[in-house]
Amino acid sequence: MSQSILVEREQGLLSLRLNRADKMNALTREMYAALADALEAAEADREVRAVLIAGNAECFTAGNDIHDFLQHPPSGPDSPVFRFMRALMEFSKPVLAAVAGPAVGIGTTLLLHCDQVFVARGAKLKMPFVNLGLCPEFGSSFLVPRLLGHVRAASLLMRGDGFTGEHAVALGLANEALADGAAALERAREVGLGLQALPPAALALSKRLLKAPYMDELRRVVAEEGELFVQRLSSPEALEALSAFTQRRQPDFSRFA
Repeated sequence: MSQSILVEREQGLLSLRLNRADKMNALTREMYAALADALEAAEADREVRAVLIAGNAECFTAGNDIHDFLQHPPSGPDSPVFRFMRALMEFSKPVLAAVAGPAVGIGTTLLLHCDQVFVARGAKLKMPFVNLGLCPEFGSSFLVPRLLGHVRAASLLMRGDGFTGEHAVALGLANEALADGAAALERAREVGLGLQALPPAALALSKRLLKAPYMDELRRVVAEEGELFVQRLSSPEALEALSAFTQRRQPDFSRFA
């Protein structure tokens, strides 16, 4: 297991903690592989009853590590990022998240696949895919409009508007907003321990029934988004946006039709 992912177990609650604070927990190919491995193992482990995904008290994740992503872009369904997406989306047991500070890109979209989400009030969530010349991913183009309606979803996915933890609760994207990251983590842990003590088969069945009406469509959308996202990574717009990001300048899209 990568040292960038800390794995802890308390009774039947398995915690996966992003541990790259010097890089704001930006996700690398190695980290995606470690998360996918952990979720796949937890799915098969009868002693794991629930999973908690968290960062630290100051930061959930800044999203993809741009340098690593450009050096090792996903190339197909077996790429680590897509393995992680598939493992989380199909996970049969309860998944919780504790969010503090930045939750950018996949740091927000992965929350759409969690069953319980607890955020610090001042958490800063954002899905800036269009801003980077990319497109929505991880089912966000399906799930966000389903939750919020088209116009509010467009503000988040087309304009890339950021929002706070308190706003996430108001939008229905999180359960509770707590005072800070430590409180959010403790609340998620408390709820996770409660869930892991419940009848596991009944929990898994309830989760399956909750998701059943839209899962086939979600799988189709995630696959389509993934293909388009990979294509967009080499588009002139994305190359300009990502180059500007690494060069710490404003991107210039004026030459693009």
